[in-house]
Amino acid sequence: MKTNATPLTPRKLVTALLFRFASFYAFLGLILFLPAGTLRYWEAWVSIIMLTVPVLFLVVYLYKRDPGLLERRMRTKETQRTQKVVIILSSLSLFLVFIIPGFDHRFGWSSVPVPLTIISQLFILAGYWLFALVLKTNSYASRIIEVEKGQKVVTTGPYSLVRHPMYLAVLVIYGFFPLALGSFWAVLPVATLIPLLVARIKGEEKVLLSNLGDYKEYTLKTKSRLVPGVW
Repeated sequence: MKTNATPLTPRKLVTALLFRFASFYAFLGLILFLPAGTLRYWEAWVSIIMLTVPVLFLVVYLYKRDPGLLERRMRTKETQRTQKVVIILSSLSLFLVFIIPGFDHRFGWSSVPVPLTIISQLFILAGYWLFALVLKTNSYASRIIEVEKGQKVVTTGPYSLVRHPMYLAVLVIYGFFPLALGSFWAVLPVATLIPLLVARIKGEEKVLLSNLGDYKEYTLKTKSRLVPGVW
């Protein structure tokens, strides 16, 4: 499905960004600290910083260097019914990933060793590094499934290892967030993200094979979709 959406003006883009940031962090603070019943939750504060700093630097970089890509990352309206369902279920899984640790912290359901928490936070930073590398490599890495006019197949950088490195970055980031927040129980909803990512990727590849020239040849060269040597 090919699209050629009208880009946002710089003023509208900044307004949309500020609204997204304010809404997201207000919501994040609520689902982390309200269940915990306290602000004395250092894992949550560190996680918020880790969500803020890399994203802020990345947004500023894209605004200056590639505002078109930044605008693509702002799109959220999927056109395929199946993908809408995938997005809703994924949002529910991520909601559980972030809300369970607060209750875990309050009631002491599990205890993650501090070294494991720190290691998990480092993996999250590695995931953000991969995320940034994907955006630097592919200027058409939209948030929704679409093919734009003039879009080309990207085969370099992380795309030489897997066909969907963006989803690998997402899996690493959110896969380690439960432990970074100090909760073993929050790992359970992460498991539901895997089949949802698989469904997302399969739906995206149907669109790419139908609308993006040379993508079929790319799939023959780069076999792995998500994890190198696994799938």
